Amino acid sequence: MRIDIITAIPSLLVSPFNDSIVKRAQEKKLVEINIHNLRDFSTHKQKSIDDYAFGGGAGMVLSIEPIYNCIQYLQKKVSYDEIIFMTPDGDQLNQNSTNQLSLKKNILILCGHYKGIDQRVRDYLITKEITIGDYVLSGGELPAAVLCDAIIRLIPGVLNNETSALTDSFQDDLLAPPVYTRPSIFNGWEVPKILTSGDFKAIEKWREKKAIENTQNKRPLLGDQQKEKN
Repeated sequence: MRIDIITAIPSLLVSPFNDSIVKRAQEKKLVEINIHNLRDFSTHKQKSIDDYAFGGGAGMVLSIEPIYNCIQYLQKKVSYDEIIFMTPDGDQLNQNSTNQLSLKKNILILCGHYKGIDQRVRDYLITKEITIGDYVLSGGELPAAVLCDAIIRLIPGVLNNETSALTDSFQDDLLAPPVYTRPSIFNGWEVPKILTSGDFKAIEKWREKKAIENTQNKRPLLGDQQKEKN
């Protein structure tokens, strides 16, 4: 998979892609991540990428020209399956959407900044708009990093145990069950005996039961979705 990211502040994306699972995925050549500085595509002497909004009002707006120039430059080299804009009013990111995006070959992500971007970018250049939650951040860089992490860990070969991602919360509209590790007794707190029994069929039933209970207690709406599917 290839992921290109257009940003006004590239330095915000350095750390998230240079550690842990995402770093190893790049080293294994399972994913290629390219970060593009929007200012490199500005035609202004000062490399400005924003301007005042027509009609007045507070805040600056990312200009259409450098964004268009950057996307046109990249599209000459790559055919993108999706051009995604990270925005608070986009579609809510969930496990189903990350599953679908993990199957794509080439993705381009545009990070918003300031008050927003020229609406014509959204109308004519963007194919998908995504938010990571109902709140506003200073820019789209952190949401882009979240999106990339959620996608990349699903790519076959990225995780050491490829079945691990399949048992994550939300994969089957259920939250994950509790997990424990050694020692089996600590400070008088004991691990459920079923987990040390060696009876793997019974363990799977226990985990399914706990996943359902966990979902009903914490996220009942997810539980309702799971019931509808059944």
